[in-house]
Amino acid sequence: MFKTVVIENLWPQIEGGLYPIKRIPGESVEVFADIFKEGHEVVLAVVKWRTVGTKKWQESPMTQIREDRWRGSFPAGPVGFTEWTIESWGDAFGSWVEEIGKKVKGGANDLLSETLEGAALVHHAAKRAGKHADAKKLIAYAELLEKAADPAELLALAADPELAVLMGEWPDRSLATIHEPSQRIRVDRPGAAFAAWYEFFPRSAEGKEGSGSTFRECLGRVDDAKAMGFDVIYFPPIHPIGITARKGANNALTCKPGEPGVPYAIGGPAGGHCAVEPELGTLEDFEWLLNEIKARGMEVALDFALNCSPDHPYVKDHPEWFFHRPDGTIKYAENPPKKYEDVYPLDYHNPQWKALWNELRDVLLFWAERGVRIFRVDNPHTKPVAFWEFAIAEVQAKFPDVIFLSEAFTRPKMMQVLAKVGFTQSYTYFTWRNTPSELREYFNELTQTPMREYFRPNLFPNTPDILPVYLQEGGRPAFMIRAVLATTLSGVYGIYSGFELCENAALPGREEYLDSEKYQYKKRDWNSSGNIKPLITRLNAIRFENAALQQTNNLGFFGSENPSILCYRKWNADLSNQILVIVTTDFRSAQAGWIDVPTGDLGLPPDSSYQIEDLLTGEIFTWNGARNFISLDPSQRVAHIFRLKR
Repeated sequence: MFKTVVIENLWPQIEGGLYPIKRIPGESVEVFADIFKEGHEVVLAVVKWRTVGTKKWQESPMTQIREDRWRGSFPAGPVGFTEWTIESWGDAFGSWVEEIGKKVKGGANDLLSETLEGAALVHHAAKRAGKHADAKKLIAYAELLEKAADPAELLALAADPELAVLMGEWPDRSLATIHEPSQRIRVDRPGAAFAAWYEFFPRSAEGKEGSGSTFRECLGRVDDAKAMGFDVIYFPPIHPIGITARKGANNALTCKPGEPGVPYAIGGPAGGHCAVEPELGTLEDFEWLLNEIKARGMEVALDFALNCSPDHPYVKDHPEWFFHRPDGTIKYAENPPKKYEDVYPLDYHNPQWKALWNELRDVLLFWAERGVRIFRVDNPHTKPVAFWEFAIAEVQAKFPDVIFLSEAFTRPKMMQVLAKVGFTQSYTYFTWRNTPSELREYFNELTQTPMREYFRPNLFPNTPDILPVYLQEGGRPAFMIRAVLATTLSGVYGIYSGFELCENAALPGREEYLDSEKYQYKKRDWNSSGNIKPLITRLNAIRFENAALQQTNNLGFFGSENPSILCYRKWNADLSNQILVIVTTDFRSAQAGWIDVPTGDLGLPPDSSYQIEDLLTGEIFTWNGARNFISLDPSQRVAHIFRLKR
């Protein structure tokens, strides 16, 4: 049968439906489409959805919001994939009701034919109802229609609300059009959209200078992170570290005796990506730590870094998987002017690429089978996009709850396509967006464009590789400002250990740490003076106590006359939890000015008096109307996080 209704311009739809949008279980999916047909017949439509792999569709009615544009919604299904489509059909009864209304209004008296047509439509609905109790009700209405003596009586029957409901329950969908193909939604567990990550090197857990810690000595660091409110412990690579060309302190080409090497140079006598560094312990020790972390209500994220040292078993067993120079030797990695003599990159296009791809997938499955359900992927933008589409799909087919974080500080389109093909979360440019204008522009892009449907930002203000100039120059106030921004702008954020201690010693002229623990053991006093652990703890508590801060796309900026003060609000669906964040981005001097509170969006009359509570301090303020005065001093208070009191 030909399509009787036109259904087009579906939204949300990424690249014409080539890639799925993202949601968490139960999260609302609001959909739109242009729906119309020839002539003037009334059209009805429903949005239909089901979990991929099941047969039965669920559905809910769509409503017309403007000419030919329709809207509907439904809740995302369980973890995995939900599919949805739209079905639409001409509504003969609704069209008949409209016709009767127009003719009666126009003064028509002879409506016998129209009366019989309407009665016939209701009789047909009764047949569709079969043995259902509605059938008798419909027959009764049909008989009343057949007996309608005058236009006014006919119009009253046609407009009867109960009849409208009954006809809506038993529509004629024999000529319905179903949009094909159906659209997909990748449904991830809640931790994909709301989480707080804490990164630390296991070998530096105890903060000793001349020797490293083991897996069995990491619980102190884990418990400290737990006390601060983090729920994900993220470990850089824990695998054997190569010996050949091992780097020394501050990336020195010569490694002195006792220096531990770079964890990203993976592979040695103890094995490769499915083994652990002997100095950290055994695989059994790691599984013990994994279980201890789970017992604390937290989970582990592992770094999936596809680097091989010259000592990796792959080099001997599969030399064809690597790039070779004309003389036959294997090439080490370079990112000019940087050289990584201790790392051999893999060649994903080599003639035996299928074996390589399957092997790397099996590495992920190896750790997933041991209980790891989060992988932070190192530099995914330097590997084929098709490989990630393959590997992520294969892993999530067996372990649907696995989360993948893309560490791709690269070109915007590459970052976006990695998210489209399967990465659950993504690192962002937040690390370098410092002024209110920069932050507004960037987060409007993340939350108000199609990126909101597939790109989940995970905000890290620092990483082992990146110490931004803002933190280098701003000291403790800068760390406090970035902590407030990271915890309130996105539902997911993380810090690399040392952030809470405001560590900001950098290599001269570089965005890199001086004496980076990538190359050496790191001595630390985890409770040193000047730390911002109390602030981070409070920020994490505020996030867990306020549903409005557990999302990302519910973000709206509002005005400040001071260009150094950023103002934004977040809210939940029923507006019972509304948060106003007002933060200075100037770490040097005090800033003040008038702000324009969006009272209408808050559900407040323009000139009303209302109370707000500063969740950072517990102070309660009474404000009047939209315009209010704010003063912030980075030496004392970098931000307000207000909650509207009802």
